Amino acid sequence: MKLLALETATEACSAAVWIDGAVFECYELAPRRHAALILPMIEMVLAEAGLTIHQLDALAVGRGPGAFTGVRIAIGVVQGMAFASDLPVAPISTLAALALGTARETGQTRIAAALDARMGEVYWGTWAVTDEATQWLAEEQVCAPSQVTAPPGEWFGAGSGWTTYSQILSQRLIASGWKGDCYPRAGDVARLAADPGRRSEWLTAEQVRPVYLRNQVVSRS
Repeated sequence: MKLLALETATEACSAAVWIDGAVFECYELAPRRHAALILPMIEMVLAEAGLTIHQLDALAVGRGPGAFTGVRIAIGVVQGMAFASDLPVAPISTLAALALGTARETGQTRIAAALDARMGEVYWGTWAVTDEATQWLAEEQVCAPSQVTAPPGEWFGAGSGWTTYSQILSQRLIASGWKGDCYPRAGDVARLAADPGRRSEWLTAEQVRPVYLRNQVVSRS
């Protein structure tokens, strides 16, 4: 299977191609430059993989939660490509991609993912990671760091929310450690999307929706 994945929901911007287990990725930590970077990144990873968009089987996208503008960039680009090429889209949680990437880097298997959501809140989710799959252990939420919850047991923290609120978050769960300077990557979006068990979650272009979690802000945008 051949997938193209995009992830722009945080300060990091990335595109990746997944071909039967091989990943070709372009990644850059570049706040506020996603709109300028994402199309050249797509061209680069497709060229590196030796593919054109018409040879792909599907697209994948980090559907949020994350920065509103960033989430919209990836969703908009993927929808345009899906409409033009009649490709299905696999929407993947940004927090799940963060959890998988952190697990691959650290070897930890129980990840408490937290992205700084501003306004004194975090985007929060807890995940069990096995190989290149994630299991959602609690519903994703946006809340004050003092209100996060996690199933019993020891966790490893990941994401910018831990950099900002590590002291508060560590009081809410048992944390063996944390890594704040890790970001969701398109390669991990692709790895999750390639899971055969997710085929039922693939959508048409018009069905793809961003996930913001913070509804009161979305209603004003």
